[in-house]
Amino acid sequence: MALENDTQAPDFVLTNQFGQSVQLSQFRGEKSVALVFFPLAFSGICSNELCELRDNLSLFADSGVELIGISVDSRHTLRAWGEQEGYEFSLLADFWPHGGVAKEYGVFLDAKGFANRATFLIDQSGIIRASFITAPGEARSLAAYRAALDELQPA
Repeated sequence: MALENDTQAPDFVLTNQFGQSVQLSQFRGEKSVALVFFPLAFSGICSNELCELRDNLSLFADSGVELIGISVDSRHTLRAWGEQEGYEFSLLADFWPHGGVAKEYGVFLDAKGFANRATFLIDQSGIIRASFITAPGEARSLAAYRAALDELQPA
């Protein structure tokens, strides 16, 4: 079961597509984070989803939110895919232990061996403020991201 809103986001350290370590807690007090789990690089729905995010990066930047993609692919696969698609955000390899971070967030699909399409919006304190998951084979909408980003804004 996926983590619920208003709970502490588990910290983690993973390698991005360039071989650099990225730790979730490094953003605390600095930026909110949109953590975007996706099944597999180079797949149709994932490519369409992340290209839509790439084309709307200002939506995140204007809200002071760091966009981070995460999948079970290797960093080498993520780098090739990121360069092909022109992604200018981090893609993290949840490669080993296989899907370990996705499991911590409750979005790993054991029978398939990869994460579900799940998004967690984490505030500067490390608290999950908004999240959404789509059914297998269903893309996330940009409207869902906009609504989630609104949840991060102070009242």
